[in-house]
Amino acid sequence: MKDKFFFDTNILIYLFSDETSKQQKSIELYQTLSVKVISTQVLNEFANICYKKNLLKTDISIYIEKLTQNFNVGLIYKKTILEAIQIKEKYGYSYYDSVIIASALQNKCTILYTEDMHHKQIIEKKLTIINPFK
Repeated sequence: MKDKFFFDTNILIYLFSDETSKQQKSIELYQTLSVKVISTQVLNEFANICYKKNLLKTDISIYIEKLTQNFNVGLIYKKTILEAIQIKEKYGYSYYDSVIIASALQNKCTILYTEDMHHKQIIEKKLTIINPFK
């Protein structure tokens, strides 16, 4: 079974940013990893940040289409929300970060790439959080 890699919103944003070093690392991850996963939450956050920061000069829906074609997209279910509540209580992450973690776990990912959580922390003996910029 191939490893699955979950991308948090910030990693996707750097794919399109002007911050050269972080953009290059994000592109490298995108190009070299086989099974890449995001969630519907990540897509919503991506669109929201693009609007707030006027990040993309073209139709954001084009980028959402590209992301959904190149990533496996996990849905947020009641089960995801209930697991997120348990993760929040156990590990102390914010609720929305806990939903990201729960989504990664439910999609059987082994690595969660983000710069917003504790680097190298292992969640439920299944998922390792990695900050690719460290």
